[in-house]
Amino acid sequence: MTDHADHGTCAAMGATGEWHKKLEAFEGTFKATVKMWMGPGEPMVSTGVMTSSMELDGRFLQQVYKGDASDGPFPNFAGRGYWGYNTVLNKYEGFWIDTACTFMQTESGDVDESGKVWTMIGEMLDPQSGKNIKKRSVITLIDNNRNSMEMFFGTPDGNEGKGMEIQYTRI
Repeated sequence: MTDHADHGTCAAMGATGEWHKKLEAFEGTFKATVKMWMGPGEPMVSTGVMTSSMELDGRFLQQVYKGDASDGPFPNFAGRGYWGYNTVLNKYEGFWIDTACTFMQTESGDVDESGKVWTMIGEMLDPQSGKNIKKRSVITLIDNNRNSMEMFFGTPDGNEGKGMEIQYTRI
């Protein structure tokens, strides 16, 4: 078999850089306060712990979430995710799965010039309509001990509404 791969391109594809290092600020164990809006009115509030670590020689941030036991619609909630920088597409990419659904969520986006605010765009299945809806996540590095994530979902009229907010504080 003939090797047609350009070895320089392959090496560059696997190289880490400043984009990956930005994710190191999210490493550690954080207490989470989650607010979810399932419709008009006050949000449901839950708590849990997010433990994150850089994996595969600093290429990906692995996220492991364990919700505190609750009486809400998602008792014993747990989730797993990965977040990284794709050097081929020059985009951050995220992947998330959890116990509240059976589908995988993916998104991609960029960090702003400050290096502290990521805007990630994706789609997800709307359980009510069965159709894909747009999703926008804004992840903000507040300081070394605090970060947040806000998630906005597309509405039938073409706008978007805030569906979730998570405040993380390092333990």
